[in-house]
Amino acid sequence: MNLAQSLATGIQALGLTIDAQAQAAMLQYLGLLEKWNKAYNLTAVRDPQKMLTHHLLDSLAIMPHVKGPYILDVGSGAGLPGIPLALARPQWHLTLLDANQKKTIFLRQVAIELKMPQVTVVCDRTESWRSPIQFQTIVSRAYSDLGDFVKGAGRLCAPEGLMLAMKGVYPEGELQQLQLQALPFLVRETVALTVPQLVADRHAVLLEPV
Repeated sequence: MNLAQSLATGIQALGLTIDAQAQAAMLQYLGLLEKWNKAYNLTAVRDPQKMLTHHLLDSLAIMPHVKGPYILDVGSGAGLPGIPLALARPQWHLTLLDANQKKTIFLRQVAIELKMPQVTVVCDRTESWRSPIQFQTIVSRAYSDLGDFVKGAGRLCAPEGLMLAMKGVYPEGELQQLQLQALPFLVRETVALTVPQLVADRHAVLLEPV
């Protein structure tokens, strides 16, 4: 099965509808990621098929839980999950925030080459960045523990918004620690995610402002 078939099959398995143009752009993004990775060390995953499952489909698995139109990807790194979300739903406005200059140079290049005017790239630390708006969804993937995520980015969440942390195995210890910290967010639910073609535990922790 080639990459295009794997992507189409994976999207179908996730129960999502993403048009052919967006799927083609996702494969272009993978090509850029593979190319830039050689010099910029953006991801430890080198194989394009693994990039597709571990990065693209993994990012798309959270889509049913994401609220738009304004979404912030904290610690975006190589643009995950922000770039796949922006390609899947061009009506959403994605802000990709990362403190690493090399990574934000790559993200700006992706936004230019894939013609994504709805994507804003910010090079700054989460705790010091001042945003002109609040966001309906703030996402993070392998960024930090739940407490640090809420402390760093919680002030950027709209009152009716949510924070979504992507995790591997069920983060029992982090959830217990979060309860002890008395932060102004409650865990709405922890969702077990099934990522097609990926044999690994995946969870999404959904938090909402009190």
